[in-house]
Amino acid sequence: MKRVLVLGSTGSVGQQTLDVLRGLRDSFDVVGLSGNSNSAALVEQAREFRPSAVAVACDVPEQTVSSDLARLKIDLLSGPDSLVELIRRFEPQIVVQAVSGAAGLPSSIATIEQGARLALANKESLVMAGHLLMPLAAEKGAEIIPVDSEHSAIFQCLQGCPDRSTRRVFLTASGGPFVDTPIEELRKVTPAEASQHPTWDMGGKITIDSATMMNKALEIVEAHWLFDLDPSNIEVVVHRQSIVHSMVEFADGSILAQMGIPDMRVPIRYALTYPDRPALSKDFFDFDRWSKLTFEPPDRNRFGALDLGFEAARRGGAHGAVLNAANEEAVDLFLKGLIPFDEIFNRVSLVLDKTKDIQSPTLEQILKADQWAREELARCY
Repeated sequence: MKRVLVLGSTGSVGQQTLDVLRGLRDSFDVVGLSGNSNSAALVEQAREFRPSAVAVACDVPEQTVSSDLARLKIDLLSGPDSLVELIRRFEPQIVVQAVSGAAGLPSSIATIEQGARLALANKESLVMAGHLLMPLAAEKGAEIIPVDSEHSAIFQCLQGCPDRSTRRVFLTASGGPFVDTPIEELRKVTPAEASQHPTWDMGGKITIDSATMMNKALEIVEAHWLFDLDPSNIEVVVHRQSIVHSMVEFADGSILAQMGIPDMRVPIRYALTYPDRPALSKDFFDFDRWSKLTFEPPDRNRFGALDLGFEAARRGGAHGAVLNAANEEAVDLFLKGLIPFDEIFNRVSLVLDKTKDIQSPTLEQILKADQWAREELARCY
């Protein structure tokens, strides 16, 4: 039985992770869960999986949470440092990192420092601090197995391939809900419309990022660090069906693609069980349903966020942290109805343009850049 923590267990990826673990009860022991605002769901998860402890990111958990967990004889940790404490206390072999946004970085670092496997759904950790996390993982002997479908696909395609044999990787993108919407109408898009993804079942913020294609911008930076790729060797292709999750082109011209139905439980399961592939009882691929697959270049006028991703990957330093923080704040303003949809890109671009070059920033400098970007975005507003 491998000890596993699920951080962000009440979010979309966290819930799907627990669904996967229900089918793997003979192999994994869920020793800890963490959540934030959805306290009722967190208690129900704790009641089902009976972890040793639950962490709540807020300083003062609801009284019902404390009393319910006490009755279940489950320890409660609270506060912004509680996730790191959870990792250090129980020394898990696997941590599923499904915390949303920059808040996931400290617990990603703590996981690597423990030498545990980091099943990483929090792309922001590598976007902000890939230059710190990748060397640290090598030093500690920790594995970073991506949970994002695109990076999981690349990771799978690279298995057994010689180092430096990769020529290019292709990150596939569905195009989101507005791939065919006239550009002049994007300003009128509502949060409800932007939250309707055509192929994937994802959380709220990442669904907005898919609509702007900012998620792909962040994935460019993530792929740069995770696979040691020059940004010039990364390309984005629109694949509306979301069946090919990404592709790798090798030096000899061969291209390997990882395919499957759009279901996050597949890459989650792979990250948990790697290098094994235990049998899964489910409906498998149906060629009658998916008889036509299409690929097209992205419209860079519509999806200017891609240029920001490539810029952040090329310039390095604190640019990834700034890109992520400014985007988080801009998406929040959009969801609150304070800025129109097309202003997300405009505001993030303004902040990124003002970012100072810092070579090999420390964690403290990264966190300062993150805070600066949030304040600067607010000033732009």
